[in-house]
Amino acid sequence: MADIRFDGKVAIVTGAGGGLGRQHALELARRGAKVVVNDLGGSVDGSGGGSDAANKVVEEIKAAGGEAIANGSSVTDDAGVARMVKDAMDAWGRIDILVANAGILRDKTFAKMEIADFQVVVDVHLMGTVKPAKAVWEIMRAQNYGRIVVTTSSTGLYGNFGQANYGAAKLGLIGFMNTLKLEGQKNNIHVNAISPVAATRMTENLMPPETLALLKPEYVTPGVVFLCSEEAPTGAILTAGAGAFALSRIVETEGVAIGPGATVEQVRDNWARIADPEGQRAYLNGGEQGAKFFRKLQGG
Repeated sequence: MADIRFDGKVAIVTGAGGGLGRQHALELARRGAKVVVNDLGGSVDGSGGGSDAANKVVEEIKAAGGEAIANGSSVTDDAGVARMVKDAMDAWGRIDILVANAGILRDKTFAKMEIADFQVVVDVHLMGTVKPAKAVWEIMRAQNYGRIVVTTSSTGLYGNFGQANYGAAKLGLIGFMNTLKLEGQKNNIHVNAISPVAATRMTENLMPPETLALLKPEYVTPGVVFLCSEEAPTGAILTAGAGAFALSRIVETEGVAIGPGATVEQVRDNWARIADPEGQRAYLNGGEQGAKFFRKLQGG
């Protein structure tokens, strides 16, 4: 089969001044995409800022013969996001790909976490994906083409001690993706999620050095770049790390129909049947779940 290429395509990668985002931007450019390298240049907790990191990645891309421009906007700033999109449109007249990668950490147990630390993490991860996606959505609809990759996490999918803010934001992105995959179908806009395990500034203090050595960001990038391609699925949650790839799915058991007059005790007594994984399935949309309950109500 032919190599995957992005000639003539334009990509925006947020948080692309280092780590995962840098690798995504470099590989997209290597395969022919014109890339907007967005990075606020702040610290891991979101403080500070500057354009040096983005500029360095642009220099790398240009040195390799690619095309790129830098953008230092915060993904939480409406005017900055609008400027990022305008920069891309002014330079190249289209936007085909958005990789929403920017993120920060404010880790604390929920008991010790200030609401401000919760809010800022949700703002950057969730709204910092929603705002760029909204800004490119009509462009992609008009083109009848678009690929959006959101960045979730095992913390959102499965939980992690000390990361209630991060987990809430990251699972919120799955709900966001699940609706956009439906709304984008008629305009050939595919929306997927990557759940990476990688050694970055955000994880360097969470794992031992020997583990980090196996988790280079570039080992995740092939999965992301595939999700940016014309051949990409839609609505997938791709987990990736150390060159291994898997799909995460939200599934629901078949359950049991007790009846409209069910009591608390009947729920308790039927718990094993409710939880039985045999016949469980992933639904394409919420209506499919509703259809199951109506089927059970009718004795099907």
